[in-house]
Amino acid sequence: MNTELFDALNLLEQERGIPVDFMIDKITKAIITACKNSYGNEDARVEVNADKGAFEVYLRKTVVDDVYEPGKEISLEKAREISPLVNYEDKVEVLLNTKEFGRIAAQTARNIIRQGIRDGERGQMMQEFQSKQQELVSALVERIDPRSGAATLLIGKAEAVLPRSEQVGGEKLCEGDHIKVYVVDVKETEKGPRAMISRTHPDLVKRLFETEVPEIYDGTVEIKAVSREAGSRTKLAVLSHNADVDAVGACIGSRGARVSNIVNELGGEKIDIIEFSDDPATFIASALSPADVLSVTVTDIEAHACQVAVPDSQLSLAIGNKGQNARLAAKLTGWKIDIKPESEAMLLAAQEEPVPEETQEEPEAEEGTPGFPENDEPFAEEE
Repeated sequence: MNTELFDALNLLEQERGIPVDFMIDKITKAIITACKNSYGNEDARVEVNADKGAFEVYLRKTVVDDVYEPGKEISLEKAREISPLVNYEDKVEVLLNTKEFGRIAAQTARNIIRQGIRDGERGQMMQEFQSKQQELVSALVERIDPRSGAATLLIGKAEAVLPRSEQVGGEKLCEGDHIKVYVVDVKETEKGPRAMISRTHPDLVKRLFETEVPEIYDGTVEIKAVSREAGSRTKLAVLSHNADVDAVGACIGSRGARVSNIVNELGGEKIDIIEFSDDPATFIASALSPADVLSVTVTDIEAHACQVAVPDSQLSLAIGNKGQNARLAAKLTGWKIDIKPESEAMLLAAQEEPVPEETQEEPEAEEGTPGFPENDEPFAEEE
């Protein structure tokens, strides 16, 4: 074979990322299969020299007296033209002229080579996705399905589908947009590797903060918990491992620059950043911000249930629109939160306060009282 094959393989590697060595291995197997189909002989050797552009095929044939299977056998006379020292029953490698391949053999080889290209692309795609699993990646919107609303994205050289259910509510994607997505998982299917990607996953916000905040990236500030309702609101609990670094301030950035970049990426989604605390009462009170919390009472420590009192005027703020603030705070802390206005909490506390019992003192005996001896003298016996 001439160098055209290797030029084509090099071009394939550049355009599709399929290694030349991988394709040469597939072509070698295709040639051996073609030899089996065309000559009934799978005992073949393929010699490849990519530097010289040489591709040679040898069939191993047995030296016999009478040749009945030309594809497997060779006469002693012809064998000694190749190797003068051979004898009967020896094996001789015969250089094969690939032009002698039949139509069926050539078609078989072509199919295997095509399958090799598909396998190579699938392998490259799987490798591409696995290297980005549970990571934040940039993607290009290639096309939008007008019926389902699903978006086909280009991630590197691989394609992935972002379902409508994993898109942020109210967000409108257009072809040519560059967006950030989170690779949740990678699965191998009959149709090839499939990346499960999302714009609604809570870890998307976590990875965005790792990108924007150097203190999170280097481990000075740690994200302890995230709760999110995509497109509406996110609560983020952070903890500083350096007393000189303010965890909340680091995430907000100078004049809110860092958090603003993330809010813009998420289409205006509100983000509450609070400081994490090992004390449940403190953590729960912070999680209900922007509402002020007057008290947190643990009602069942095993069930992680508590009662929170807030000013009457801030009850709706603590609960949030359709219960969102309370719901996100519960997800963030892992506690069941029962929010009460201050007046109701005080009334309940008063009702539960135990009534003190009246103490009764025994009456002291008066002098001369019948039945009690005086001056410790014994009773007089009756005569």
